[in-house]
Amino acid sequence: MTDINNILKIKTNNISPAKGKVLISEPFLLDYYFKRSVVLLAEHNEEGSFGLIVNKPVEWKLSKVLKGFPDFDAPVYIGGPVKTDSLFFIHTRGDIIENSMEILDGLYWGGDIEIVKELILINRITSNEIKFFVGYSGWVANQLEDELERNSWLVSKIKPQQIMKPDTENLWDDTLKQLGDDYSYWTNFPSDPAMN
Repeated sequence: MTDINNILKIKTNNISPAKGKVLISEPFLLDYYFKRSVVLLAEHNEEGSFGLIVNKPVEWKLSKVLKGFPDFDAPVYIGGPVKTDSLFFIHTRGDIIENSMEILDGLYWGGDIEIVKELILINRITSNEIKFFVGYSGWVANQLEDELERNSWLVSKIKPQQIMKPDTENLWDDTLKQLGDDYSYWTNFPSDPAMN
């Protein structure tokens, strides 16, 4: 079997995982959730990491995912394989959603869901300001570092507007291209290595 590091010519990009950074999966990672994914790290410390996959939208209506929620045309994404019976959200309205936690300058996660409902009802929040996720991506202490050692992920910086734009389906390609020639060629690999 060919060594994937030789195929990808992997070299470190010298960015450490941290809150507000993204993980970009290597092109041959075939996991259902993480294949060609971009994961926003909302927390990263010695106890582990918490993140949300930001480029896997689903066709579900929010009112179908969360019973009793007002009708609201906001994007819903697969956030990861952990707690898939729970809903998480990121937003740009930390100024009015209490208990929000800042990830990046102007980008927050969580907060009081009752306030979110009220903001929707009185039209004080738009679908461009909030995104919802079913489940999350989590790593226990040192697990993510082990995966980085195995070159399963690249770590990169990202701007909030890239995450909050309406269409993030091409975010994996876009973030790799922003890293330059050392990584942009990854986008040319077939999504199924058997097709190579």
